[in-house]
Amino acid sequence: MTAGSRGDAAPYTGLGHGLARGGHEVTVVTHACFEPLVAAAGVGFHPLPLDPRAELESARGRALHRSATGVGKMARMVGMTRSLVGRMADDLVAAAGSADVLLLSSSLSPLGHTIAEGYGLPSMGVFLQPLAPTAEFAPPVIGTRSLGAVGNRLAGRAVNAAVDRIFADTTRALRARLGLPPVGSRASRRARERRDWQVHHGFSPLVVPRPGDWRPGLGVAGYWWPYDVAPRLPDALEDFLDAGPAPVFFGLGSATVPDAERLGEEVVRALRAAGLRGVVQRGWAGLSADGDGDGDGDGDGEDMFTVDEVPHSALFPRMAAVVHHAGAGTTAAALRAGVPAVPVPIQFDEAFWAARLVSLGVAPTAVPLRGLTAGALGAAVTRAVAEPAYARRAQELAGRLRDEDGVGPVLTAVDRLAGG
Repeated sequence: MTAGSRGDAAPYTGLGHGLARGGHEVTVVTHACFEPLVAAAGVGFHPLPLDPRAELESARGRALHRSATGVGKMARMVGMTRSLVGRMADDLVAAAGSADVLLLSSSLSPLGHTIAEGYGLPSMGVFLQPLAPTAEFAPPVIGTRSLGAVGNRLAGRAVNAAVDRIFADTTRALRARLGLPPVGSRASRRARERRDWQVHHGFSPLVVPRPGDWRPGLGVAGYWWPYDVAPRLPDALEDFLDAGPAPVFFGLGSATVPDAERLGEEVVRALRAAGLRGVVQRGWAGLSADGDGDGDGDGDGEDMFTVDEVPHSALFPRMAAVVHHAGAGTTAAALRAGVPAVPVPIQFDEAFWAARLVSLGVAPTAVPLRGLTAGALGAAVTRAVAEPAYARRAQELAGRLRDEDGVGPVLTAVDRLAGG
């Protein structure tokens, strides 16, 4: 069960396919717009209501950009999502009716755990971000630097309390509906922690080592790569790639931006000033490398190319560098490709992953979207491409990631839960 953007769904296609190969019947429960993504992995699908892109493009979604701090954005997100989660409850209950085990993303775990309790089902977390409080770093979702050991743990608890508020009304109603005693969201979370409820995290310990002060039951499994077989790029894009030196990719995935036209112009200006070709992905922001500004693609020019959805596993290895918003999924795809990165974090956990890329030596610096200029972006991309240490470190790390099996620990745990 997962909700959110494409990056909150794609990793579970690979995890689900791996579990199916291990002998399990798998259904991915997520928004209806991601059905083609899930169906391609050969697993079952159960749709949830809500269109996440429409929500981000709504007045409430665009208001997120008015907050200059991670805490401010988190506060706005709490208010926005609190009014939405109840609309998914009926479909989550229906999907669980035929299940033996529930695997829950962080975005739905309070609801999913309540449903599992009501049906008497075993459950387990499968999270894409490290959300448990730790002294080692501040909560990724507020996008701040370390607050010190005590401050980091206090901030982690505060974020958990904010999440509990998001789900409080819906979980209260669900408990009554399922005949469960009235227990609050905070008390339910603490009960899970006392029982060392299992959570496997879908990122590599090479990128985020397991914090030493985490409770038992919290593990770092390794990446769950989105499922794709022999991915192909469009012929026109293949022609562009073959026509010159490796270009630089720029894309923001499922993120939205206040002024897509201005940003596209800044990106093109930065890449051309650096003497680099570019591939710009439209994404949910509606970006374009269209030099004449009308967005129809006819002004891209010989050195720029605008693309829609393309498989990152096929495109990224052919790039000189990948400039991205540092969402968890795109960060993983760029690391897998073994090419340098320039993160452009926008909100929530993106600043956390951006800092990780810099500390790993695969990115020279982060260039936050707020205040991005062609000069700052061009300087960072030039360093990423021209200084060989970044490519060398990226290739080394990618080789080590290929040796990991992120699905294996989850499969072992599911076998144990399913066996009773």
